[in-house]
Amino acid sequence: MTLAVLVFLISGTSGILTSKLHLIAYFDNAEGLRAGQPVDLQGVAIGNVTSVRVVPGRPKAPVQVIMKINGKFVEFIRVGEKNPKTGQLENGSTATIQTAGVLGESFIDIDSRKAVGPVVSDGAELQAGNAPGYGDVIRSSQSTLQNVDILLNRANEILAQVQEGKGTLGQVINDPTMVNKINGILNQVQGLLNDVSNGKGTIGQLFTDKTLVTKANDSLDKMNRLIDDINAGKGNLGKLVKDETLYANINQTVGKANKLLDDLNAGRGPAGKLLKDEEFARKLQNTIDKLSLIADRLEAGDGTAGRLLKDPSVYNNTDQMLVETRTLIKAIRENPKKYLTIHFRVF
Repeated sequence: MTLAVLVFLISGTSGILTSKLHLIAYFDNAEGLRAGQPVDLQGVAIGNVTSVRVVPGRPKAPVQVIMKINGKFVEFIRVGEKNPKTGQLENGSTATIQTAGVLGESFIDIDSRKAVGPVVSDGAELQAGNAPGYGDVIRSSQSTLQNVDILLNRANEILAQVQEGKGTLGQVINDPTMVNKINGILNQVQGLLNDVSNGKGTIGQLFTDKTLVTKANDSLDKMNRLIDDINAGKGNLGKLVKDETLYANINQTVGKANKLLDDLNAGRGPAGKLLKDEEFARKLQNTIDKLSLIADRLEAGDGTAGRLLKDPSVYNNTDQMLVETRTLIKAIRENPKKYLTIHFRVF
């Protein structure tokens, strides 16, 4: 007797000294549920099924299931309210018959995630949920089994074609020449690996030549020395990184540049007026237009300057006058008395 009590206390979900209450739910099918099967609250065991029987006078849900629940879980279970139109319970915890795996035993699972009703009391009825039964599981698995059978048949057909030497894979397995080619490729790869191991070729020298390793080490040493010099503030790059005065000068220059840009944007100074003063811009545009007009007139040969540029006779006359002037100056220098006569008169 004592052993039986100990086994009950160890295996049961509710002890002798713990409070408990009974809940009822009605289903259209027992789905293999029996007395003694567990009752879970969202996956946690909270009680057991005490009885499963058919109640006359209930054509839609004749299967009555009575559950014994540990009292400390009562606050998590809510009773629903009957809809006056349909007579069904709503907004309460839902009891569903679930199956542990495809071929496992049935049990009751209570879901309270969407329940908003009051806390249940002893003898309260829970609204029943729908869960797929054995027949639904078997029917849904038949299509999967059919697909697996089709895949197995196709796999058998592919294996038969491979054995007959059809297709690329079949030719690779059954064609001796293909096997010989693969062996030749593998031999070439092995020869390449042997050459690399023996230090032949560029890759082989890279792996076996000690001078390359020495050069690589020298390069790393130089790089380390360069980094040390930079950290010590040596050289131009080191000064750029470490010299605070250089940083201050750069910062000051950037500040002046920012102030200059602010003045330009604000229209201060000649350059700012050039960018922002619309009147000055119009005058500048007017001047440019006039210069363009003068250039067009010069190009067309209008006016004295235009004729000087475009009229050949004006150029020839000017050139002739310059030649005669040079000749006259030369003659005066050679015989100044002939051209320069000074007359004195006494009054």
